[in-house]
Amino acid sequence: MDLNGKLALVTGASRGIGYHTALSLAKAGAHVICLARTVGGLEELDDEIQAAGGQATLVPLDLLDFDAIDRLGASIYERWGKLDILVGNAGMLGSLSPIEHLEPKSFEKVFALNVTANWRLMRSMSPLLRGADRGQALFMTSSIAKDNKPFWGGYAASHAALQALVETWAAENSKTNLSITLFDPGPTETALRASAMPGEDRANLCHPSEIGKKILTELG
Repeated sequence: MDLNGKLALVTGASRGIGYHTALSLAKAGAHVICLARTVGGLEELDDEIQAAGGQATLVPLDLLDFDAIDRLGASIYERWGKLDILVGNAGMLGSLSPIEHLEPKSFEKVFALNVTANWRLMRSMSPLLRGADRGQALFMTSSIAKDNKPFWGGYAASHAALQALVETWAAENSKTNLSITLFDPGPTETALRASAMPGEDRANLCHPSEIGKKILTELG
């Protein structure tokens, strides 16, 4: 893919799938706005992007600061006037436990990041994406949203809600220049999966770098 002149925003870019998606986009020529809470991870990503001849803008931001998402949208408009690609990758596992044992604060935080923050991104970035010749938005999903697996209630419910939001937004934009998709990476070697399945044999898991390449193909 040739993404020269394109502007992309990737959330959760300091590690894992987000890191390698941002790197793949930058290698393809896009200027990538890399968003995450962890400054060290963002700086490491920036070093690798620059070494590959790419360009990035680092945005250390907590997506639970919803007003900051709106400010980011305004800043992107002032500097670039558009956004070509949005990759909503950031997510949280939360607690794996029976439904009745979930702590309210934990449950609410999972929904705040996995659902509300992504809705705020849609709301803030939609005018920018429509301002591009061919705006594209891609959000990460998981089969767990439909599996109804015991003890995964909070995470599964949040992804089911996110799927409904994304699919509705896509339907609302079916006659516009904005393409909106969901992407399920499948079993991948990430920190989130390791925390959920600490005893799993990781030899058969897909590396995040391969997922980054697949997302690039999906956007193509």
